[in-house]
Amino acid sequence: MTRWRWTVTAAFALGGITVSAWGPRLPAIKASLGVGTATIGLLLAGVTVGAIAGLLASTPILHMLGSRRALAGALLLIAAALGVMGLALAITSLPLLAAAFVTTGTGIGVLDVLINVEGSAVEHAAGRTLMPMMHGAWSLGAAAGSGIGAACAALGVTPAAQFAGEAVVIAASAFAVAAGIPHGNRGSAEQPTRSRAEAVYQWLRGWLDWRLLLIGLVMLGCELGEGSANSWLPLAARNNHGQSAAVAALFLTVFAASEACARIFAAPVVDRLGRVRTTQVTTVLGLVGIVAFILIGNAWISLAGVVLWAVGVSMGFPLGMSAAAESGPDPAARISVVASIGYFANIAGPPVIGALAQSVGLLNALWAIAALFLAAFAAAGSFRPRPGTPETTTT
Repeated sequence: MTRWRWTVTAAFALGGITVSAWGPRLPAIKASLGVGTATIGLLLAGVTVGAIAGLLASTPILHMLGSRRALAGALLLIAAALGVMGLALAITSLPLLAAAFVTTGTGIGVLDVLINVEGSAVEHAAGRTLMPMMHGAWSLGAAAGSGIGAACAALGVTPAAQFAGEAVVIAASAFAVAAGIPHGNRGSAEQPTRSRAEAVYQWLRGWLDWRLLLIGLVMLGCELGEGSANSWLPLAARNNHGQSAAVAALFLTVFAASEACARIFAAPVVDRLGRVRTTQVTTVLGLVGIVAFILIGNAWISLAGVVLWAVGVSMGFPLGMSAAAESGPDPAARISVVASIGYFANIAGPPVIGALAQSVGLLNALWAIAALFLAAFAAAGSFRPRPGTPETTTT
């Protein structure tokens, strides 16, 4: 059990490292290819397209390969794509780089569903809350990935060499992860083996399940709040609250650190309060935080608001994944549905806030996040275990 738990936690961290691998190197990539910002935006959009494709493919892949081989395969796909990314930069091939970004996104989308299915299974077997801590490992991995990229940039390591090196590390890690995952298929343990078409049909049915959609609404509010902070928080602190560029960047660092800490140390709180009440408490704190940030210009109060804002978004995704996995048969299909909603919010939220900001100003646009925190609070009851499900620590 202990080995399984830490193996899945390590897989979460690897996912976080991957998604932040190229961010610090985008200026160097842009310069080496001689392309404009719009082209970089299209490359990043390719990651999104690939991630959505991976989410859709994850359920049949899990049913076909089983948990151990599917997880290892997803990591190997990511490693191969990073290797191709490095090759594309070395030979300055934009089409090959675009294909590598899409493929990396596909691997990340598949991996995201699989590690959440495994994490939910570990949590259920352990009888206590573990998912927030595992998602905290993803956040720490993302911070580490950004740090690796920044260090490579400072040392003069080319993006091609960085990606090639990370590809080797992730490929080696794939075999270690596979060795730590028990045999079996957590995605379909409650029912007999089905055809691929039946698995896809089960996934499609999930979009008509009102409870899954309410879980998705909670995740929508929290993920839009997170994605918008990553995109707009420094700019709002700089332009609307008059902070220096360095302090504005520090605001985002505080946000990321607060979210990671909330996830890592949340387990005892969830064990005591349950999923529903924890989500209600954190979304209320998030609402207080975003309102304080919007209305109060004092630097310290605004910074405190950022901390509460981060706490508000921290629990929606991990607890939503646990709730979705326990909400009915075929956890992989159900997790894929709510993960798609969460990804959509994280990706589409920042442009929506930006469009609103054009009309009403950036701070006023952030009231949309406050409204979604209220919606998440109202829908938090969907996180309650379904009738007949034993109330373990993930209640």
